[in-house]
Amino acid sequence: MAKHLDLEEQEQLDQLKHFWNTWGTLISSVLLVVAGSLAAWQGYQYWQNRQATQAAALFDAVDVAARAGDQARLAQAFGDLKSKYAGTAQAAQAGLTLAKTAADAGNADAAKEALGWVAEHASDEGLKAIAKLRLASVLMDQKNYDEALKLVTGSVPAEFDAVFADRRGDILVLQGKRAEAVAEYTKAYKGLEEGVEYRRLVEIKLGALGVAPQGVAVAAATAPATAPVEGAK
Repeated sequence: MAKHLDLEEQEQLDQLKHFWNTWGTLISSVLLVVAGSLAAWQGYQYWQNRQATQAAALFDAVDVAARAGDQARLAQAFGDLKSKYAGTAQAAQAGLTLAKTAADAGNADAAKEALGWVAEHASDEGLKAIAKLRLASVLMDQKNYDEALKLVTGSVPAEFDAVFADRRGDILVLQGKRAEAVAEYTKAYKGLEEGVEYRRLVEIKLGALGVAPQGVAVAAATAPATAPVEGAK
């Protein structure tokens, strides 16, 4: 084996050393950043999956408690979801479940508290909207019309526009504001697809206020339509 490098090999080695001396630190830094980012991303994915799995297990406890009508266990499971997994869909769904069970049992305060939390903290805008609609219904039952109207006024996902307009119409009727109620019901009617049962309900409300649905239908012919959102009521 040769003990000495020939001239060409020595030049290549010198070039390699020069390159590494010039760029080695930067390359090492970039590789460390990439490796660190990859590890962080994999760790985050693992954390998310673990969170979802644990939240799902707790939601099972919510479901079992709701079926059994066990308000104490249901409240405890929802509390655990709120404190440990607040950003998960399971936490919001548990809040909706607790609210329904509480409302059915005549516990309006517990229903309001759960719905208020979902309306404020749910990560999914659709679940937030459903919580607002249901909370508005509870407030209407308590004759707190101003607060209910405020809750269903503002920007919502497009698929909820018609349902929110209908709910505003209901509140305005209870406040004795007929003209404003007609305007909201008209928005709802125009926003719902023809043949949808919900649209028929809005039509009945308009008729009760002395508005011919046929006249609204003509105006609605060129308006974009949306289907009602399941779970909104």
